[in-house]
Amino acid sequence: MLLPDMITLGATDAQAAPAFYQSVFAATAVGGQDERVELDLHGVARLAVCPIAELAASAQAEPVAPNYRGYVLSYIVNQPDEVRSILDAAARHGASVLKPAKKAMFAGFSGAFQAPDGAVWKLTSAKAKATGPAEETPVPNEVGILLGVAATKSAKSFYAALGMVVDRDYGSKYIDFQPSPAGCRLGLMDGKVLAKDVGTKEDRADFRAAAFERMVPSPDEVDSLLSAVTAAGGRVVAPAAKSGSGVYAGYFTDPDGFLWKVTSG
Repeated sequence: MLLPDMITLGATDAQAAPAFYQSVFAATAVGGQDERVELDLHGVARLAVCPIAELAASAQAEPVAPNYRGYVLSYIVNQPDEVRSILDAAARHGASVLKPAKKAMFAGFSGAFQAPDGAVWKLTSAKAKATGPAEETPVPNEVGILLGVAATKSAKSFYAALGMVVDRDYGSKYIDFQPSPAGCRLGLMDGKVLAKDVGTKEDRADFRAAAFERMVPSPDEVDSLLSAVTAAGGRVVAPAAKSGSGVYAGYFTDPDGFLWKVTSG
């Protein structure tokens, strides 16, 4: 299954970006190499930040990303006040608030911000009213990736061909896949609808300044997955090869242009 094990963000200032996430989410630095920093989001997901030019070179793209990158990262917490506290912290550290924290139209409580590196985050609590005290350091129940796509049904077919199992299917509105305990949830939404949901406008581009990484047990599985990508309608942008550190990896884009890395070792 192509469940993302790590989210890598390209940033113009690769030193300031990790500091932002450490301050806002209380993320912990757990590794990295050269200018790449890897962060742990309370054991729920992993986030990495690297120079935008480095990520663009991996994708064989120009290191220029649109203001809105076409994806939204979701951060789900327990209490409405935790949504407020994280959004306030993000604003204090230089983020732009796209949607103030408030009760959602149908259920729950949410707000959205754009980080200084350009990534858009949606903060959500399923509870519209507090049922207990907010944690001083909110821990997410789930971290997810929402991709703004041209057609949800076509995008679903692509990911299903790579082994993803559909969890919720609302047709053209929203589709997501079953997550694993060690991976993020992946969801698909119409691009214009997703942009409107977080208070911005759709802005399509070839390079989105993000890569979603899937780690597999062996180089043979890297090769097998990349072959399946081509057959399903994706495009391999960097064939699998071994790096100087011994990591075997390749890059591909899905039919909507979102960048993935498949790695082993």
